[in-house]
Amino acid sequence: MTLHSMDKLLEHIKDVQLDVIDLSNESLMKMSSFMEINNLEIDENISTALQYQDIVTQQLTASIETIESVKETIELFADTDELEEKLALILEDAKDKKSRFSGKHAPEHAEDEIEFF
Repeated sequence: MTLHSMDKLLEHIKDVQLDVIDLSNESLMKMSSFMEINNLEIDENISTALQYQDIVTQQLTASIETIESVKETIELFADTDELEEKLALILEDAKDKKSRFSGKHAPEHAEDEIEFF
């Protein structure tokens, strides 16, 4: 359960980062449109601001890639945990059937028919 919760949290963080990237791209388009409409030239400050915006987008993208990698690892462990739980239940059921077959069954199973594994 914990791994699934972590997976959901990482998915949420990734979605937020994707939204921020979309807002950053929209902001860039609006600034470009404003500059074009007003015949403004890109000075050093605007150029630096655009570079910063690009760096932020690159960093968010790198974080998303890392989140995807962690999510893949979580899925592997979550699947392993689920498989382990299922195998434990199967083993317990098999042991219970063996015990009933050998006549060592608990009173609550007294009415059960003999089942073979």
